[in-house]
Amino acid sequence: MTEPVPATPIAEPVEIRKPARSQWWDVWDQFRSHTGAFWGMVVFLIIVLAVLFGPFLWHIDPTYIDIRARNQGPSLAHPMGTDQLGRDTFARMMSGGRVSLAVGMTAMLLALVLGTLIGVLAGYFKRLDGPLMRLTDLFLALPLLPLLLVIIMLFREVLSARFGPEGGIFILMVSAIGITSWMQTARIVRGDVLALKEREFVLAARSIGTPNRRMVTRHVLPNVLSPIMVSATLGIATAIITESSLSFLGLGFPPDFPTWGRLLFDSVDYLQQSPARVIWPGMAISMTVLAVNYMGDGLRDALDPRIRGR
Repeated sequence: MTEPVPATPIAEPVEIRKPARSQWWDVWDQFRSHTGAFWGMVVFLIIVLAVLFGPFLWHIDPTYIDIRARNQGPSLAHPMGTDQLGRDTFARMMSGGRVSLAVGMTAMLLALVLGTLIGVLAGYFKRLDGPLMRLTDLFLALPLLPLLLVIIMLFREVLSARFGPEGGIFILMVSAIGITSWMQTARIVRGDVLALKEREFVLAARSIGTPNRRMVTRHVLPNVLSPIMVSATLGIATAIITESSLSFLGLGFPPDFPTWGRLLFDSVDYLQQSPARVIWPGMAISMTVLAVNYMGDGLRDALDPRIRGR
């Protein structure tokens, strides 16, 4: 009698674990699903690439004067026409875009640093909350445009004499816009810090003796990056509009140093003769601000874990 052959055990299927998906991929998927934000990013990137690399492809000097070609309409030689001195409007649009975007981004960074610093200090340290928030309320109560006009009139000549006409005005515009645009960021960051300060992981870190500086840099700041990044996108749009408004009033850069606002200011006297000269810089400002605002909306939704995945 033969012994029964033992049954071969069936091998259980081995579960292959996929590598953990990065949270930033989820943020990107949510951002990409926002149609307005995605196309706003595309438009903004096109504008940035055009103003940065366009002068390398379009070799006409924006300061070259050709009186015989003044006030011309769009043509193959001048796609956006020429101004009252015969300068190429297309070249001046690209050159002005560099300045306007540089002012917007630099002023946004300055406002972001000030707003984040004041918001974190006010939210984390109770004894500083009252004075810093009253300072914020004071800046919010000040009329923005008259304040900017006073700052420019007081420091324009001093900075121009020290750093040159272009450098001095650039520093003045960035500083004036930056120090008058940080209040919203400060209030948003303060509110988030007040909520984070009572969370379990912050209380646990405090219970083991973590110093305040390390608490802020390791536990508080990384968790308020979401509102900071949203404020950054919206701050660019605000700074570009403010710079354009000041340049349109004739208080910005010199006439031979074009910005989109300066191009609008120079075109007002020729509005009936050549209305296209007003349309091009106005359209550039509007498209940039609209694209940045859409990006801010999409970024706000993508960074909110309660909305992400819907």
